[in-house]
Amino acid sequence: MAVSLDQLQAFVAAAEAGSFSGAARALRKAQSAVSTQVSNLEADLGVTLFNRAGRNPVLTPAGERLLLEARVVLERREHLVGVARSLEQRVENRLVVAIDELYPEHALGALFADFARHFPFVELELLFPLMEDVSRMVQSGAADLGVMWRQEVLPTELGFQTIGWVPLKLVCGRDHPLAKARVEWEELKRHRQILVAARSDGPEKRRLRVAAEVWWVESHWVILEMVKHGIGWAFVTDHVIAASQTAPDLVTPDLQFDQGDWPIALELVWHKQRPCGPAAAWLRERFAAERVGNPSGAGRTA
Repeated sequence: MAVSLDQLQAFVAAAEAGSFSGAARALRKAQSAVSTQVSNLEADLGVTLFNRAGRNPVLTPAGERLLLEARVVLERREHLVGVARSLEQRVENRLVVAIDELYPEHALGALFADFARHFPFVELELLFPLMEDVSRMVQSGAADLGVMWRQEVLPTELGFQTIGWVPLKLVCGRDHPLAKARVEWEELKRHRQILVAARSDGPEKRRLRVAAEVWWVESHWVILEMVKHGIGWAFVTDHVIAASQTAPDLVTPDLQFDQGDWPIALELVWHKQRPCGPAAAWLRERFAAERVGNPSGAGRTA
C-alpha cells in the first residue's frame, strides 16, 4: 500500500473545500490532478472516501474517520519541517531552566507562552530548586539558565544579571507570641524560625537566620502551613502568601526595628563557557525586560 503525502493533501483539501474544484484552487493544481490523487488514495486504501452521487462529493463514514488520521499525518509533516528549519537556524533542541520559587509564578505563564510562540519546536524543562541549588545546576550543566536570589559569591564560571527584587515579609500565626505585642529584634531570636532549605549546604542557606532554634523546610508553601499552626515565624514573599490558603491565618507582627519588608535581589545566571543559542538568548532578554519589583539601589551584571 503506497500512500503519498500529496494524496492525503488532496483528500483533506477536497473535504475542507467541499469540492474537487475548490481543492484544486486551494492547492493551485488542475482539478483532474486532485481527482486522480483522491481516486488513487481510495484504491490504495481499499475504501471509498467520497460519495460522488450528488453535485459535490460527500464524505462517506470511512472518509470521515480517515480524514482525522490524514490531518494528523499532514500536521506531523509540518512539525517535522519546522523542527528541521529550527535546527538549520541553530536553535536549541532542548532547554532546562531552573527557577527559584522566589520568582513570582504568575509572571511565568505569559513569559513562557510567548516563548512557545517564538520557539514552538524547543523542548523545555522547568525546574524549581532553591537558592544555591540553582547556581550549582547551571555550573554543572544540569540547567542552561537559572533564576535565583542573589548569591553573594558566585562561581567564577557563571555570568549574572539582576532582574528584579522580591520583598520578604516576616509572618507568624495569629496565636503566636510575636502577634501579641510590638516586637523587638532580640525577641525574634527567642522563637523558632522556619527557614527555606536548599539541598546544598552553603552560606546562602544561613543568610537569613536570626533565631537560635531553626527548622529547615524545602518549600515556601509548607513553611506557611507550619507558620499557620504556630510552629514558628518565617520570612516569606508576598506572592506566595497571596496565593496560599493560609493567608487569612497569618499575621505580620508590629516590628519596632523595621517596616517589615526585606528586599531580596533576583538574578539570572548562566555559564560563561557554554554557547548561548537563540532560544536561551531570547529568554535572557525577556527575563531582563520583565523586571520584578522596583526598590531603590542598582542591580549588578557580570
